[in-house]
Amino acid sequence: MIELLLAIVVFVGTHFVLSHPLRAPLVRRFGEQGFMGVYSLVALIALIWVVTAYRGAPSAQLWIAPVWLRWLGYLVMIDACILLAGSLIAPNPALTMMGGALQKSTHPTGVMLITRHPMMWAIGLWAMVHVAVSGRLETLILAGGMGVLALVGAKLQDGKKALQLGEAWAAYAAHTSYWPGGAQIKGRLPLRTFWPGWVPVLAGCVLYGLFVYVHGPIIGRSTGLY
Repeated sequence: MIELLLAIVVFVGTHFVLSHPLRAPLVRRFGEQGFMGVYSLVALIALIWVVTAYRGAPSAQLWIAPVWLRWLGYLVMIDACILLAGSLIAPNPALTMMGGALQKSTHPTGVMLITRHPMMWAIGLWAMVHVAVSGRLETLILAGGMGVLALVGAKLQDGKKALQLGEAWAAYAAHTSYWPGGAQIKGRLPLRTFWPGWVPVLAGCVLYGLFVYVHGPIIGRSTGLY
């Protein structure tokens, strides 16, 4: 279990360090493409270590989730899949190398109306569900680390994008929110914009079905739905 904890700390830590304090000097030295190559290589090596450590970690059950929590988890995971699918369908300026999308329009569409970080919140919701439902220490370490990386990283990304994109990002951010539904709750967007459209909803449901189908063969544990 110590190895898994160390691996996830390295995985999360290298992401934060490379994305923020070391990004500018590395880009100056290697260029944007070179930096992305270094970033991807480090991330891949750290991820392989995390997966290997997780597979070798002993299982330690901390609590048993009640049935209602498991069903709530299924529903939340559908929402997470819709956010994930939608983040790849509509223009997403929060993604690396996608800041140019704001040159066409600073008005978010689809799931970007729900949150300007739909991919990160999809990972965050996945982490919350798996920690709550599994009740295992090894999952708490793995998913907890991934959740921290996604949600803290998204918050830090707001500041980085504001510096990189200036007024374009400010205009875009004014029509959406870091928190899911935050713009609707504050009255900056109408409540009907909680609905992102049929395309991301259908794509998310298909993605959810695929995840349920492959969960057992790949992860080694069934979701309970298949």
